[in-house]
Amino acid sequence: MNDNMDGNSEEKQYRRELFIKLLLMLRAGALQQLGLVENPITGEKEIKLELARETIDMLDLLAEKTRGNLSEIEDEVLNNLMTELHLTYVKVESSSKETSNQNKSARK
Repeated sequence: MNDNMDGNSEEKQYRRELFIKLLLMLRAGALQQLGLVENPITGEKEIKLELARETIDMLDLLAEKTRGNLSEIEDEVLNNLMTELHLTYVKVESSSKETSNQNKSARK
């Protein structure tokens, strides 16, 4: 009986680690879409706000659908990650609008 419990515990730990890796993968994609991380193919930082918004929305949906089913650490990682990405999105969006307005003014 102990061996079975240990196996079950190891499986839970493995699945917890996989879930956190999934969250970190989505975070990396969002940071790339927000222009904070280089695109590994082009080697350049590119801002793609629409894609970043979509990735953040996916994380929001994931949080909604998994509410009450996550371990404390999974919930904490997800909530911290979402807070970070929401704040970063607002900053990048605001900065992009500012840059766009400055470019429009320079052309006049």
